[in-house]
Amino acid sequence: MGSNVLGPADWLEVNRANWDARVPVHRNSQWYDIAGFVAGQETLRAFEPAEVGDVRDKTLLHLQCHLGLDTLSWARRGATVTGLDFSAPALDVAASVAKRIGTDSARFVLANVYDAATVLAGQIFDIVYTSIGSLQFLPDLQRWGQVVAELVAPGGICYVVEGHPLVHFVGDDGRTLRGDYFSRDAIVLDESTYADPSAPLASSASVEWVHHTAEVVSVLGAAGLRVEFLHEHDWTGYPLLPVLTEQGDGRWGFPPGQPRIPLRYSLRAVKDRSA
Repeated sequence: MGSNVLGPADWLEVNRANWDARVPVHRNSQWYDIAGFVAGQETLRAFEPAEVGDVRDKTLLHLQCHLGLDTLSWARRGATVTGLDFSAPALDVAASVAKRIGTDSARFVLANVYDAATVLAGQIFDIVYTSIGSLQFLPDLQRWGQVVAELVAPGGICYVVEGHPLVHFVGDDGRTLRGDYFSRDAIVLDESTYADPSAPLASSASVEWVHHTAEVVSVLGAAGLRVEFLHEHDWTGYPLLPVLTEQGDGRWGFPPGQPRIPLRYSLRAVKDRSA
């Protein structure tokens, strides 16, 4: 793996280089299975459409969209979608997939998430969506919440699906606690990608932060959004911990008799119509 690890202050430069380097691996990986997606496979978790509701004829902005498969999944359900990401190579792949599936209305915008409201020039959306593996790459969640609130139309929603932060503090056995739950220090990593751990990356360093669910709820509330629900889920899409076992339908969870913790969560917040 190639890397030139810089400090947390260089988070944007480091993380953009890291995600640019992941694109060739992800594009060809079985994890993303672009050929399967083009053939009609679903990438959204089953609970997502149920929790978001009917998206037909609605506008949806997907922040930190990466290759855009989740973005385009919402397009297939009838939404007019915009995907935003800071990685130009990732958006090139997203645009090519959109063309392959015949989704002419999908738009992909190159920008750092903190600049989204400025780059989108005052456009607002019925749904602002963030999917798994996004928030941990942002140092300032309060600023993120303010951007989201600016982008949600009155009466619209913010919908977040993320890995549960508690996982960062549990050992491989799923029982042992580790680390400092209340630390807000940056975490500098140097590793390959979840899509293919054996694949070398031209830039393998990343800078991440743990953002607790309480923090997500608080920043959205402070930005003027009302949280309707926070749901915790006891399964994930891959063996995040060695103790997890495959449970069918792409789910990995704790084996029978094993104490469980939440592995991911989903949150929906609404903007008042009078806002």
